[in-house]
Amino acid sequence: MPERSAGGPESEAGGATERLAGGKLLLDRPAEAVARLRIANPERRNALDPEILAAIAAVLPRLDHGIATRCVLITGTGPVFSAGYDIAEFSDEDFEQEAAALVAHPFQAAMEALVGHPWPVVAAINGICLGGGLELAVSCDLRIAAAGAKLGMPPAKLGLVYGHTGLRRFVETIGLPRTREMFFTGRNLVAADAQRIGLVNQVVADEEIDAAGVRLAGEIAVAAPLATRGNKRVIDVLAANPVLSPAQEEELVELHRACFGSADFREGVRAFAEKRRPVWTGR
Repeated sequence: MPERSAGGPESEAGGATERLAGGKLLLDRPAEAVARLRIANPERRNALDPEILAAIAAVLPRLDHGIATRCVLITGTGPVFSAGYDIAEFSDEDFEQEAAALVAHPFQAAMEALVGHPWPVVAAINGICLGGGLELAVSCDLRIAAAGAKLGMPPAKLGLVYGHTGLRRFVETIGLPRTREMFFTGRNLVAADAQRIGLVNQVVADEEIDAAGVRLAGEIAVAAPLATRGNKRVIDVLAANPVLSPAQEEELVELHRACFGSADFREGVRAFAEKRRPVWTGR
C-alpha cells in the first residue's frame, strides 16, 4: 500500500502526501483540482528507475475520476528535475538486457500514461533535466522551467540510438532542425534557449519555480472541465493525425456540438454576464 504522511513542507495545501515507489515519488494536492507528482530520488539525481516509472504509469489512471483532478503537475525535488534513466546499477554481464528492458516497458508505459492522460499535464522543470527526464517533460502538455535549469539529450555522447516514439515527441515539439541539433550534438540548453526554440513555454526565476508551477496548473484546473478535457482531446487527435478519418472527424464534431447542450456551457455564459466565478459540474 502507498504510504501517507501528514501535511507539512511536502504538502503546501496542508493535506496528506502519498509516498509512492518507496517514497521516490510523492503525490499531493497543492491547489484546487491539481494533483502534483514530485520525483524524489536524490541519491540518483532523481533518475527514473523502474519503481518510479511503474508508479507514474499506475497513479495517472487514478487521477481521472470525475472532476476532482483537472490538471496534473510533475516536478522534481531539490535542484534536479531528473537526470534521465537510472542505469548506474546495470551489470556488465546483463547490461544489454537490463537497458533494453527498462526502455521497452516501464519507461514507455509511463510516457504513454502521460501522453494519453485526458487532463492537461504540466512539467515544472526545477533544475537539471536530461535524457529520459527530458522526454518525460516533453510528454507533458506544457513546460515551465527555472532560469537556472539545464536541458539536454545525451544519446550522441552515450552511443545510444534513441527510440523513435521519443524522437517523434521532440520533432512534434521543436521541429526537425532543432531535434537534429539536440540529438546530433548532445549539447545542454539553458532555460532561455529552450524557451526560444519552443522546448519550454515559460521561464521563471529559480526561486519562483515551485509557486509558478502550482499557479499555472491551478489556472488550468479552474477552467471549465468539459472544455479543458474536450480541447485536449481535439488537439491530441489533430497532432497525431494530419489527415482525419471519417470516424475521427465525427468524434471531434460531436465534441464541439455536445458542449452547446451542457450545463457547464450555460453556467459559463451566465457567470460571464454576471461577472462572477463559474461553478462547474462537469456536465
